[in-house]
Amino acid sequence: MAAKTPRNRRERRHPELIGVPEAAERCGVHYRTMRRWIGEGRINAVRVGPKLLKVNADDLAGLLQPTGGGAS
Repeated sequence: MAAKTPRNRRERRHPELIGVPEAAERCGVHYRTMRRWIGEGRINAVRVGPKLLKVNADDLAGLLQPTGGGAS
């Protein structure tokens, strides 16, 4: 008989983690700008090695939202 998996565990979605250069490209900024934003806490990142940082691709959506201030 197969063990039952809790429903919430089975439906859990793993985040898409991307490297800093790809995150910067998606936002249209230089990778150093993205690293600065990570250092400032504007975007969260996880360290997956001594130097390697990964960014949750879903977190970039907040950076790409229009904030108004359009030309009149």
